[in-house]
Amino acid sequence: MNMSSFRPRLALLAVTLLSACAASNAAPGALGRGDPSGDDPSGVYGDYLVGQFAASQGAADVAATKLLAALADDPSNGVLLRQAFIANLVAGRPEAVRLAVKLPDNAAAQLLLADESARHGEWESAKQRYLSLPNHGISAVLQPLLLAWSDMGAGHVDAALDILRPLTSNPRIGGIYALHAALIADLAGRDADAGRFYDMAQKTFAAPNLRFAQILASWQARHGEMEEARRTLDTLREGDSVLSMAVPALEAEIATRPVASAVDGIAETYLALAASLRQQEADDFSLIILRLALDLRPQMTAARLMMSNMLEDNGQLDNALQILANVPANAPLAGLIDLRRATIEDQLGHTSTAVALLENLAKQFPDRPEPLAQLGDIYRGKSEFNKAITAYDGALARVQDVTARDWVLFYARGICYDRAHQWPKAQADFEHALQLSPDQPYVLNYLGYSWAEQGTHLAEARKLIEKAVALKPNDGAIIDSLGWVLLRQGDPSGAVHWLERAVEMEPEDPTINGHFGDALWAAGRKLEATYQWRLALALKPEPDEAVKLEAKLKQAGVSTAGLAGDPTSGTNGAAPH
Repeated sequence: MNMSSFRPRLALLAVTLLSACAASNAAPGALGRGDPSGDDPSGVYGDYLVGQFAASQGAADVAATKLLAALADDPSNGVLLRQAFIANLVAGRPEAVRLAVKLPDNAAAQLLLADESARHGEWESAKQRYLSLPNHGISAVLQPLLLAWSDMGAGHVDAALDILRPLTSNPRIGGIYALHAALIADLAGRDADAGRFYDMAQKTFAAPNLRFAQILASWQARHGEMEEARRTLDTLREGDSVLSMAVPALEAEIATRPVASAVDGIAETYLALAASLRQQEADDFSLIILRLALDLRPQMTAARLMMSNMLEDNGQLDNALQILANVPANAPLAGLIDLRRATIEDQLGHTSTAVALLENLAKQFPDRPEPLAQLGDIYRGKSEFNKAITAYDGALARVQDVTARDWVLFYARGICYDRAHQWPKAQADFEHALQLSPDQPYVLNYLGYSWAEQGTHLAEARKLIEKAVALKPNDGAIIDSLGWVLLRQGDPSGAVHWLERAVEMEPEDPTINGHFGDALWAAGRKLEATYQWRLALALKPEPDEAVKLEAKLKQAGVSTAGLAGDPTSGTNGAAPH
C-alpha cells in the first residue's frame, strides 16, 4: 500500500497503526490469501484497504469493523492483529479486550488487560501487567503511577507512597507524582501526608489548571478551608474566562471527593499523562490514553473535553461531537460541553443548532458573556454583521469589570462595525481594544490598514503597522499592510520592497498580489505591474476587488480575456523578468 497518500496525521490510529505496519513491509493481502490486484474487493485485502482508509479519516468504528473482518479471514496475521486491536481500542469496543489477550508484547494491550483486572479488583494481576511495561519513554513515566495505584487498590498504602515519594523531586514532572501521592494519601485518610503532597504539587502548577483546581479545592473544602477553596476555584477565572462558567457548578460540588477509588485513580493517571502529552503535541498517543481513561471512568467530563478538542484539531468533527454526547445536564462542566458542542455544530454547518445551544446557554448563565460572545463569532463568520453586533453588545453588557483580556470583544465588534459601514464606531472599538491590550498585532494592523485604505492618519497608521510587523514579522498580511501604507505615503520603492516579501509569504492571496502590482506601477515597472494584476485576477478575488483589477488592466491597455487561472495568457506566455 502507498501510505503516503493518507493525511500526515492519522489522528486516532496514526502512529500506532503505522508502527504496527513496520513489523512487516507486506500488506495483509500479500501475507495471507489472495492477490491484491484481484477482482474481489470483499476479501482480506479489500477489508484491509477500507479499514486503513477509514482510520486515516478518523472513522474509528468503520476501521475497527473492517480490520476485524480482515483478521477473521487471516487470523494468523500478526500485523492485522495489532492493527485490529488498536482500531477497536480507540473505538471503545469490547472486542479490544479479546484481541489484547493475543498480544503479550504489546504495551497498549497490556495496559487494557491490566485495567480490566483492576476494574474487577484483581490487583495482583493488574500489577504484574503494569510491571511488564517497557521501562522507557512514556511507559517509564506512567508505570510508577499505575503501580502505586495498584498497591493502593490492594490496600498497601505505604508501598504505594514509597513508590511515588522519591519521584516528587523530578524537576520536570515531579508535580504529577506529588499530586497522585496526595490523592492516594487522601483516599487512605492519611491527612498529614496528603496535605504535604498537595502543597508540593501546588508549587509546581504555576498556571491555573482545571482538574488540579477541582482536586485541591475539594481537599481544602473537606478540611474546613472553604474560603481558600473558593479562592482556588477563582484562579480558573484568571486563566481562562470560559472556565468561569464552570466555577458556580464546581463550587456546588466542592466537598465531593474527586477520586473515590483506586480505579478512579488510574483513570486520573491517564488524564494527567494525556494533558502532558497534549502540551508536547503528541495527540495520537494522548487519544489512546484518554480512551483508556474513559473505559475506566466513562463520566470523566474533563477527559471528554480534552479528547473532543484533539479530535476537532485533527479535523474529525463528527467524532469530536460524538465524544461529548451523553454528558449529564447537571454535570459541573456541562456548560463548557455545550459551548464546545456549539463550536463543532457550527463547523459542521449546523448553524441553527449551534445558535439554539448558545441562546439556551445565555439564558442558563445570565451573568456570563461567553455564550453571547461565541454567538457573535458565529454571526460574524456568516457575514451577518448586524446580528453579530447585537450579540457582542449583549456580551459586553455582561462584563462587570473590563480588563485586558476583554480586548478581543471590542476587536471583534469593531470588525463587524467596519463591515457594516459604521466606521466611527469601528475605530472607537479598535482604539479601546488597544487601550486594554496595546500589543495585539492584529488590532494594530486592522486599524493601521483601515486608515491607509482611507488615506487618513497615514503617519500614525505606519507606526501602528510597524509595531505589528515587529510583533509578527512572518505574517504576510501584516507585511502587506506596511507596503500598502508606504505606497499611500508616496514611497513606491519602499512599498515594492515590503510587498514583494508579502507576496513571497502569501503567493496565492489576490489582495496582496494586487497591492504589489500597484506598487510596481507606481515605481514605473509597468509590465511587471500588469502581470501582478492579472495574477491577482486569476486568483479569484472578491467581486469588488475583481472590478478594480479589471479597470486597472483596461486603463493599462491589457486584455483580461482568457484569464482562467493563467496570468500569462494574452501576453504570449512571457512573464516579465
